This record gives sequence, C-alpha cells and structure tokens, in this order.
Amino acid sequence: MRVVKVATCSLNQWAMDFDCNMKNIKESICRAKAAGAAIRLGPELEITAYGCEDHFLEPDTITHAWECLKELLVGDWTEGILCSFGMPVMRGAERYNCQVLCLNRKIVMIRPKMWLANGGSCGELRWFTAWKQKEPLLDEFLLPTHVSEALSQTTVPFGYGYIQFLDTAVAAEVCKELFCAVPIHPELALNGVEVFMNASGSNHQVRKMDRRLRAITGATHACGGVYMYSNHLGCDGGRVYYDGCSCIVVNGDVVAHGLQFSLKDVDLVVAQIDLDKVASSRYSNSSFREQASCKTKVPSVFVPYKLCQSFKLHTSVSAPIKIHCPCPEEEIAMGTACWLWNHLRRSGASGFLLPLFGVVDSSSVAAIVGCMSQLVVKEIANGDEQVKADAIRIGNYIDGQVPTDSKEFAKRIFYTVFMGSGTGFSCYSSADSRRRSRVLSEEVGSWHLDVSIDGVISSLLYLFQTLTGKRLHNKENGGTNVENTALQNIQARTRMVIAFMLASLLPWVHNKPGFYLVLSSTTADEGLCGNLTKYGCSSGDLNPVGSINKQDLRAFLRWAAENLGYSSLAEIEAAHPNATLESSRTNDQEESDIGMTDEELSVCGKLRRIFRQGPLSMFKDLCCKWQLTSTPAEIADKVKHFFMYYASNRHKMTVLTPSYLVESYSPEDNRYDQRQFLYNARWPYQFRKIDELVQQLNTDGEALPTSTE
Repeated sequence: MRVVKVATCSLNQWAMDFDCNMKNIKESICRAKAAGAAIRLGPELEITAYGCEDHFLEPDTITHAWECLKELLVGDWTEGILCSFGMPVMRGAERYNCQVLCLNRKIVMIRPKMWLANGGSCGELRWFTAWKQKEPLLDEFLLPTHVSEALSQTTVPFGYGYIQFLDTAVAAEVCKELFCAVPIHPELALNGVEVFMNASGSNHQVRKMDRRLRAITGATHACGGVYMYSNHLGCDGGRVYYDGCSCIVVNGDVVAHGLQFSLKDVDLVVAQIDLDKVASSRYSNSSFREQASCKTKVPSVFVPYKLCQSFKLHTSVSAPIKIHCPCPEEEIAMGTACWLWNHLRRSGASGFLLPLFGVVDSSSVAAIVGCMSQLVVKEIANGDEQVKADAIRIGNYIDGQVPTDSKEFAKRIFYTVFMGSGTGFSCYSSADSRRRSRVLSEEVGSWHLDVSIDGVISSLLYLFQTLTGKRLHNKENGGTNVENTALQNIQARTRMVIAFMLASLLPWVHNKPGFYLVLSSTTADEGLCGNLTKYGCSSGDLNPVGSINKQDLRAFLRWAAENLGYSSLAEIEAAHPNATLESSRTNDQEESDIGMTDEELSVCGKLRRIFRQGPLSMFKDLCCKWQLTSTPAEIADKVKHFFMYYASNRHKMTVLTPSYLVESYSPEDNRYDQRQFLYNARWPYQFRKIDELVQQLNTDGEALPTSTE
C-alpha cells in the first residue's frame, strides 16, 4: 500500500486584508499538520483573496503577496508538508494567476493558470494573462531579491508541468481549467500524475453545486486519480458568496467533503488515500494504457522526497460518502444569510434596517436576516469562538452575556420599518400589509416601527404648490399619468430618506454604537424592466435579493414558512397571486405595472440576460413556449412592452444597490449587464422585423392557437 494523507480547505478571505488572510492560511496549515497530512491545498489567490479585482493591477498587491509568501517559507509552515499557495505573480510585463508549490521552506515550482475565467462575476482577462506555452520545458523564474536572499534560492521552474516525487506524481489544475472544453488533467494522468490539486475561486449560484461536483468526480472517473478541490468560503468584500464545498475524490468517488454554507473562517477536510488503488484502476484500463503509450510528454520537476507513509497494521483509508445537495430555496436562504453576516461583521456596522411592507420582496429579506440570526446562534452553540466574538461586539453584549436566542439577537441588530401612506395619495398602505409586517417582525424578532409618512409628503406637495401654483392629483381624483407617477415617486423617495435617517440615528437613540446598513429589496425582474423608483425604496447599502426573480422568491417564502418557523410568510406569499396591477395599486400588491405577470417577466428576463436574446430572438423563443396560450400578435405585444420598458428605464440600472449575485441573472449595469443606458426605446428595426414575422405566420396559415383567455 502507498498511503498518503491529504488535506484541502475552504478559507474565508478578505480582499487586500493580508493579516486576515495569513491568519486563516496558517491555521489551515496547523490543522493539516496536526492531522498528519502530507499535502495541503488552499483556494485560488488565497494570499490576496480572489476578489481584489483592479487591485491586482497595483504593484503593491504583488509586492505584499511575495512578502506573505516569504513569511510562510522562512517559518516552519512548509516543513514536511507540500503546500500549494495561490497568488499573483509578475513575469516580465505579464501578470499571472499562479499556484506556488512549496515544500521544506523552498519553492518547488510556480504554475501559472492556463485558461482564465471571464464572464459573469469573473473578469480575469482584465487582470491576468493566460499561460499558453507547453513547450519548451519549464522556464526558470528569477525570484524577487528579498525572497531569494531569505530562501537562498535564486530561480524556480515556472510554467506548465508536474512534480515527480519518489513515490508519486502531483500536479495543479487551477479552477477554470477543469471546467473548460479541453481540461488538462487527462494529459497529466497519462503522464503518471496521481494527485491533482485544484485551487478554485467559485462563487455560489443556485443549483451550481451539483454541476460542479459532477465535473470534479468525472475528472477521475475515467482516468483514475486523487482529485483535491479547494474553494473560498464566505464573502471577500464584493457581491458574491463563495460556497466552499472543498472535497477529495478518489477514482470518481467523494471520500471527504466540506461545508457549503458556513460562518467559519477555516473549514478543513482530510482524507487518507491508498494510491495503489489509483494505479490498479489505470492498469486494468486497456484504453488508458494504449493512450499512455503515445502520450504527449509533459515537463516535470523531480523532488527526491517521499509523500507516502510506510505501511502500518492498523492503517485505514477513507471510504466513499454520499453528498446532499440542498434545494434552491435552501440555497437562497443559507447563501444570502452567510453573505449578509460577512458584510455585517466586516463593515463596522451594528446591524441592518429594512423598510418592510408585508409583501414578497421585503418579507423575503426579513426572513433572510432571521435565518442569519439563527445561523449565528447555532454556530455559537457549536463553539465557534470567532462568530461568538463578532456577535458579542455587533450585538453590544456586556458582562459576559452571549447570544443564545435568535429572536433576542435579531432585536439587537435588526430594525424593520413600515412606512405607510394614506388614501389621499397615488399609492396607499392597506391594513393587511401593516398587519403582515408587524406579525413577521414579531416572528423574526426585529425591532419594528410603524411610521406614517403622510405629513412629510404633504409638506413636499405644499412646497411644490407654493412654487408652481399647481396641485397634484392622483388618478382617482382626475390626475394625469404624469401626476400619478410623480406622487408615487415622491412617496418612494421619501421612504428612502427616512430609512437612511433612521439607520444612522436609531443606534444613537438607543445608546448603541455604530450605524445600521439599509437593506433594499428590489428583485431582478423589477431591476431589468425598471419597475422601480430611481433613488427611491430601491436604494440601500445592500440588496440580498437583487439577482433573484420574484417567482423564485415566492418559492423561497413557502419553504421558509415551514423550515425557518416564520409561518406568516405563507400568507404573504398567497396574498396576491399573479394578476396584472392597475396603476392605482396599493403597496402590498406585487405584480408589474407593465402589463406582464411575475412569471412572464421572469421568463423574459432570463432570455434577455442569460441567453442574451434581442427582441426578434425572444419573440421566436416565446412563440414556442407560449403557443398554447397566446397568438403571435399577443406575444409580439408582450415582447415589445418588455423591451420598451427595458430601454426606457435602462438608466436606472447604473445606480442599483449592490446585490448578492445568487444567479447568473443580474441587471446591474456596472457589473454584470454591460450595455448602454441610452436606447431608442421604440426599437424601430427590431420591432419591424417582429411585425413582418407575425404577418408571415398569419399569411402562411402558421398562426399559433388563439388564447382562450
């Protein structure tokens, strides 16, 4: 038997906080050594954190990364253990995303990433160059002077290759290299590599865990091997949550798997592997042997060192385990709650403030904060000292008190405010929405306020009348659309001002330190079609649901009512089924003003954002999807309505509140949906093509069935 113990970890790093990152790295190494591991793998760019973005363009970032690596090598952190550290490296004029493989206080080789992640939340091509050279053999990289002097090592191999030890071979495959069209691990396997180390920076998205796990297990299913996967855990300062799931796979079977949703800073998983099982799998595979006989030779670095343990009588190896993949509703709850906690504990804030109206979007945010409070109390009960220290500081506990009840903790860190208006304005707040807000706040445990904003609105309207001599009327009182919209916007912007005022002053009123972060609750659908008020209630410090469509939020509410213990969410979800709003709506009504249901908006939004469809492509797609309920002419009208509102309101996307990216579907202009914000909202050419196609379908007798509605 060739038995080797390996360790991989998920780390909760913070972009540009090198002290925080080094603390987590060192703790992971200590725990790996204590477990007897011969290999320790950390996540991609762990020294700087993955989310540094344009900080990678700064020379200081590279300098500090080398300083941190030197600290790890000068100490005994790599003594007797192969460590793979992620950091940016400059080579001439090029900047590379690298894994630096170290052993016994020396750098064995530097492996630059070959295929970069670009698109969605990743923009590596903006900061890094992809390593494209497979030949000639590994280049020699000249180390920075201060590192060279400290290590008594001048150069190190740099490039694509693997490390050949006396008893096995080890190689790196960095993040995207596994998930691209032509991964590199098969070629490495044919060259004899048995242990693959994948350092990743993979952010959470709903339903992504299963896809990712299939790729990892598939990597060694056909060609055998030990696949170590490491990922970040938590939020490193941006809009994404890294969902851990570090794991170890042997010949296609998962033998160790880490946490997906956790408040921990370090999550280590360890497995003991018999490498002879890898060899046996390959020896018995005739096609593998034949391909290995004519392989392309990959360069290697020889290290005269043994990683495997000597055989002992009671040696055991890790057995396959089953992995639970959570449902999408649980992912929304847990991922968003962890994301919020990371922002809260690192921002210096003392809590959150949420304008709560007893409707789907704001109630979802309240439930997520409640879920966060439950997670905090649970982690404290499980003995997590870091979470305990953060909760004591944020909750302003004294005299040895600690949070033991989620509602009591929520009361200390969460304000909810119902800001109602009377029937004299364009929108009014119903008694039901007021009641539902109060009941939900009691279930979650928030400090709840019920505020009438009529006086503030009346003062603004009086000021306008004094300045212009004009008095505004809503539609019910004979007002125009312009007046009606103005009245709605005045209310929304008044609520925004009041929310930020309360967030900054309520802690002072209650003799608490710090400030509160204002939470927004605008959904992806509302953002995409602009069904929101610019600088109104859509404004905040953070938006937990900004990339989630309302259909998914409704499903989340049904799940949360049962699984989080907030039973009032079921009533909130059922209060207003899909029905198109009239313009004279109340605040507790949920659907869009543009003549489309939540479901229709969700479908159009995904086709626009994820599948990148323009008006004509969307029309054709929807003709197939909706052919049993709508005619081509009806579908054309909906597509035109959607794109007219999308274009007219595109400017609003430039100021959206930073939101948690839980889907690949986010309308944020400055991050994920980079299109212009000034459009010809009539789309004359595209709409004309749709009309021509509708006419052709009708003329050719291919008209789809007429709607029965």
